Amino acid sequence: MTERVLPLVVRIERAAPPQRTDALEAAATAVVCLLDRAENPADTPAADGDGWSDVVAEWQDGRIRKVVRRARGAEWRRALALPGITVAVRTAEVRVHPPVPLDDWPRDLARLQVSGTELTDDAVPPEPGPGDVVLWINPGLEMTAGKAMAQAGHGAQFAWWGAGEADRAAWRERGFAVRVRTADPARWDALAASGLPVVRDAGFTEIAPGSATVVADAPWLRVGVPEV
Repeated sequence: MTERVLPLVVRIERAAPPQRTDALEAAATAVVCLLDRAENPADTPAADGDGWSDVVAEWQDGRIRKVVRRARGAEWRRALALPGITVAVRTAEVRVHPPVPLDDWPRDLARLQVSGTELTDDAVPPEPGPGDVVLWINPGLEMTAGKAMAQAGHGAQFAWWGAGEADRAAWRERGFAVRVRTADPARWDALAASGLPVVRDAGFTEIAPGSATVVADAPWLRVGVPEV
């Protein structure tokens, strides 16, 4: 089986970089949009998503690795020319591409930089609502925005896997919107022990192997889980 990785490209123009939370939410939504399109290819034009089902299934059978790279100007336009889905969330644009072989990226994606994703927020994001899909970030870890985007993508994938057809349909109606928030330490401890899905990183970059990075929280995941 070919080992594959999911490419995510975030648009970071020098004069107008996106807000960090917007980028994380766009990445998470983009991952779910790709999973949905791979499972429902009949709902999209033949040339848009055609043939994705097999490569996405092969990728999900292995390690669900995701790599975030940045682009601007002509680099971004070249990324747009490749098969994929672009998601915009407020100030951020992220494009997700079908999984590619780990050692055989398309040239226009392979040449993009992984570094340079040190994004910030100008204001504290509002508290999420009770019906939101929320991806809670571990407050005890230091991660670049690119690393956190990949982790948010993992958390969104866990939420997708745990959703039934009715849950997915309702989420689809909301554009697969998610909220990404950094938990305070007390909330994080409660979330991590609650039984909700926890993302644990493989440790390829930035943080130690096995680190708990994200807890995925959604209405359908809370069934039987104590309130936190």
